[in-house]
Amino acid sequence: MSYLGIIERLAKRKLTEEQVAQIFVHTTMEMMEAGWPDIADFLNEHPGFVQSPALDREDFGRFLIISVVGNIQWIPRYFDNGVDRHIVQRICAKFARILDIPTDEFVRKVNQYRHFIKSVNHPSKNILRGMTRALFYKYNLNQFQVEYFRDLNSPDPNIERQLQKLMENFLWDWQEFNNQYRVVKGSDGVEQASEVAHMDLLG
Repeated sequence: MSYLGIIERLAKRKLTEEQVAQIFVHTTMEMMEAGWPDIADFLNEHPGFVQSPALDREDFGRFLIISVVGNIQWIPRYFDNGVDRHIVQRICAKFARILDIPTDEFVRKVNQYRHFIKSVNHPSKNILRGMTRALFYKYNLNQFQVEYFRDLNSPDPNIERQLQKLMENFLWDWQEFNNQYRVVKGSDGVEQASEVAHMDLLG
């Protein structure tokens, strides 16, 4: 690495794990509230369905969990071992507080969705594809398809491809985040993180 590269790295703004989690949670909630109506409208008006799914433009709860699960699966690729889990633990604690539910309940929901996404995405390991398929099934879209795809219980490839393109907008660019910030360990949020330290969030 050149001296210039070292200087640039040291010049990055430092963030604690707690701050990273705070930024992620705040931004994700904003993205859901602003972006879900567009997803709902796209699906409600899609000509590939024989009947409009009539999705509620405010019913983004399932979409929120899908997005959280998809995005945290990328975290181990960009953060050191240990730091990645601390960030995810803090993320879960903060979402639980926003949703006014116990942290372990939110963690269980995250793990349920993670296993569900893995099952509907098998044998693919493409996270974006898994998120797209999970949305399709969690919002019961199969019943609105033409008979052929309804009997297969599989998304129409055209709908899936177009929906996947929209879902790209809800994926965090962790590489760019790392280019701008340097994550350091902090003592803040330790109590919150310890609440879910025993839960398997990234396995």
